[in-house]
Amino acid sequence: MLLLALDTATPAVTVALHDGTAVIASSSQVDARRHGELLLPAVDRVLAEAGIKLDAVTAIAVGVGPGPYTGLRVGLMTADTFGLALGVPVHGLCTLDVLAYAADIGSGPFVVATDARRKEVYWATYADSRTRLTEPAVDRPADIAERVAGLPAVGAGALLYPDTFPAVHEPEHVSAAALASLAAERLAAGEELPAPRPLYLRRPDAQVPKNYKVVTPK
Repeated sequence: MLLLALDTATPAVTVALHDGTAVIASSSQVDARRHGELLLPAVDRVLAEAGIKLDAVTAIAVGVGPGPYTGLRVGLMTADTFGLALGVPVHGLCTLDVLAYAADIGSGPFVVATDARRKEVYWATYADSRTRLTEPAVDRPADIAERVAGLPAVGAGALLYPDTFPAVHEPEHVSAAALASLAAERLAAGEELPAPRPLYLRRPDAQVPKNYKVVTPK
């Protein structure tokens, strides 16, 4: 296995390469406005660090979110394009699951929260680093305060709202190194990974105005 992993569902633009045993190269940059600009150079950098050509890659794993439309589609479209060009499978993984997998919390339930903007978070609760208890959702922190009360939290979204998430642990941002390790672990166990389809959870900002009138020539 030579697995190329990438994620652009959060402000982190992150890429890693996994040889089936361990991560052999990785790169992460945090910049919410430059996903399209930073992703391909990061892929080149990771491949160069490992001394490997792109055509040696045998599989791709990509974070499917939840995340904002613009950033999320950069990673997904890049993964799909690589998959088609190389003729290799493309696997999806929930970005929240990857953060949970990398969490430094120990035993016991916890919550993962990323920034969804609009004063909301994308979130889910976990029994442990590999077991999600709830489906990913998007909500205002105050609206879920009772549901997550007393739970340790992980992620940049939790850091933004200390009243709801008073105990926040690492990591703050997702890493492709964790994504690659989780994907490799699940594939080695014979699990079928989700399709690389975006998990948006809400409608895009651009919408047709209400009371829109169609004007046609007479």
